[in-house]
Amino acid sequence: MTDRERLKQIILQLSYEKRKVTLASGRESDFYFDGKQTTLHAEGGLLVGKLFYEAIKDVEGVQGVGGITLGADPIATATSIAAYLEGRPMHAFIIRKEPKGHGTGQWLEGRKNLPPSSKVIIVEDVVTTGGSSMKAVRRAEEEGLEVLGIVSLVDRQEGGRENIEKEGFWLKTIFTKADLLA
Repeated sequence: MTDRERLKQIILQLSYEKRKVTLASGRESDFYFDGKQTTLHAEGGLLVGKLFYEAIKDVEGVQGVGGITLGADPIATATSIAAYLEGRPMHAFIIRKEPKGHGTGQWLEGRKNLPPSSKVIIVEDVVTTGGSSMKAVRRAEEEGLEVLGIVSLVDRQEGGRENIEKEGFWLKTIFTKADLLA
């Protein structure tokens, strides 16, 4: 069994739920992908790191991977470790939902590893409309980073890719909803 096939099994077992939910986009849905159940699972996290690294290893000049806390945190860390093990260090970073309430008041954790103009990839667990991905892109750019593109564990295929591409960024996904539910 390939890493991708095994990760699909884990996602379907731990992260996919057929139930009514309201998504971060405000939309209602009859199914839900809780990516953190997979990315925080020992084997799932390892496979996520390996497959995210595979998705970006040929992108020129990547120095960092990160996104908005909390969904991106385990993905960024796992990808950073996988990249390092392959001899290509990529530092992880975390974008806060609001600035730190004390000390430096910073938005971005891992700042010292990524000087201004560092080239980064935004990582996500799930893309629906692309709104949170673009929020991460804008915050990273405001912090002086150069965003090359976005990688997501799951694309719900609800307009996110099109919205992200309209903004001038590419989106790579490990799985689409169609891949997982085929």
